[in-house]
Amino acid sequence: MEEAYVRQVAIGDEWTASGLERQVMDRDSRFYGGIADMSTGLAWPSHVGGAPLYIATWTAALLCPESRYYRSEMLAQRVELAVHFQLQAQHADGTISPGFTNMHSPPDTAFVVSGLAQTYELMVASGWEPLQDAAALLRLFLERTAPAMRTGGCHTPNHRWVMTAALGFLYRLTGEEALRERAEAWLAEGLDCTPDGEWTERSNGIYNAVSNLSLYYTAELFQLPQLLEPVRCNLRMMRFLIHPNGEAVTDYSGRQDFGTMAHMGTYFVVAALMAGKDGDAELSGIAALAGKALTHPGGLPNHTMTMLLRHPELLRQLPTPAPLPESYRVVLNADFPRASYMQAMAAAGHGGVIRHSRMHTEFGAALARHRDGRTSATVMTESPSFFSLRHGEARLLGVRIATAFEPGIVRMQSLEELEGGYRLRASEAKGYYGPLPPELLPDTAASACSPWYALPHHLRELTHEQRHQPTVELTETDEGDWLLRLRCAEPELLLTQVILLFGSECELAGEHLQEQGDGRYWLAEGAMRCQAGSDWIEMDGGALDHLGATQEQAVPRHCQAVTINLLTPYDHRIKIRLSRG
Repeated sequence: MEEAYVRQVAIGDEWTASGLERQVMDRDSRFYGGIADMSTGLAWPSHVGGAPLYIATWTAALLCPESRYYRSEMLAQRVELAVHFQLQAQHADGTISPGFTNMHSPPDTAFVVSGLAQTYELMVASGWEPLQDAAALLRLFLERTAPAMRTGGCHTPNHRWVMTAALGFLYRLTGEEALRERAEAWLAEGLDCTPDGEWTERSNGIYNAVSNLSLYYTAELFQLPQLLEPVRCNLRMMRFLIHPNGEAVTDYSGRQDFGTMAHMGTYFVVAALMAGKDGDAELSGIAALAGKALTHPGGLPNHTMTMLLRHPELLRQLPTPAPLPESYRVVLNADFPRASYMQAMAAAGHGGVIRHSRMHTEFGAALARHRDGRTSATVMTESPSFFSLRHGEARLLGVRIATAFEPGIVRMQSLEELEGGYRLRASEAKGYYGPLPPELLPDTAASACSPWYALPHHLRELTHEQRHQPTVELTETDEGDWLLRLRCAEPELLLTQVILLFGSECELAGEHLQEQGDGRYWLAEGAMRCQAGSDWIEMDGGALDHLGATQEQAVPRHCQAVTINLLTPYDHRIKIRLSRG
């Protein structure tokens, strides 16, 4: 913890200096007092890179004796100016707009509220006179958000808990009972976490930490300790979702961190708070790892130095960190009754449609994690990729199946444990639809123009339904190599592609590797190798049964793609061998 503290002092000072240079000092500018964003050149009132982040960072520097800005009256004046900007940017309804998305956004406002409420509390508790005018203005901003927090809605699952945390901070500030009642209404929907600790969005790089911390604050502010149980479960789950280099596994995320290189730093605040509360050495171990990954002050309300100033006891009282596991084989969500929840979805009445969000029906899908020192493998269901593997610096980011059946990527739907491995299955159906009977036709059918979109297509009779049911078996050898066996019998003559995704930093080589351009290759036969530094992954199992180009929608940006072209029926094997030493 002391290392994290020292690091955050340095990071805070660096960000303070940078922010001061970019604060808009032109009194005639609509952004006067804000801090210009480096990507757009404009100042925003949002929680990630806007004025609230700098208000929190600058206040922390002012109150941190080790900071070179400690009790700087110049910086206190700049904080006050930034709070003025925040008030100016606040809409009449109490919300803020990030500018780049989500206009008049209650959840984006809630992120800001939870962060700046803590900053306000630090300002007042400090008793330092040069900060008290800024504190009064900040309280005004927070009080003005209350109507939006009391009535506002959200988009995504985690936003509900962001809202309850903000409602809690405002309840502590104002004592307004309607704020508690609104939080209770959100909480009455129930918590969306599996017993193994998986949140709806399966976002190990971003939104796990958001849900965890938001519920921590909600539990604290409303005295609801039962809300901490899913937080514990998720943090314990994360022990098995960390690559050897300390990155979080993002290979199956349902949000924008999918496939990104995400460090564990965002877990530091909640892991430290939970480790201190529970006296838990394993959670302390996660906090220690996360602390080493910190390179940012932390987006609100996940601001590291704010937490350390509010909880200085953690610098002394955190348990000795237990080492995190480096060798394991675990299956997550193996017993989660996902099928029954999916069956119940029909009763919800939404017909599978939700506006401005996603259903996240992959929630609770099974996945397996293998780790052996510097080698890390993930077997996934309900994800674009069904397998990923890292070996040292060499990265096989994903193995996917894409076909002309739907057309597109096939998501494996079930995971069955085998001796030494797993069997994955998928089932897709596609048919044709007959004419509507006369009694089901709308009035427009008899008019001069009968639009296609006005017909009740859901009432058509299904004909000639076809099924596509590929199976994949993955087996790990005692040496840590893998064998992939892919099988599919029907429908016949179906164009199929197995797409191997590699990091852009890897060097690809192979006698039968044929370049298609723009980082795309065919593996016509035999083997190819992905190498990074002294580490390599060899894939043996090329085939070119047809000349179809790699499906572009199956390849994320910044990836190299090697395609193995198959034609049904097939029973195809790919051997994966790893470098030793």
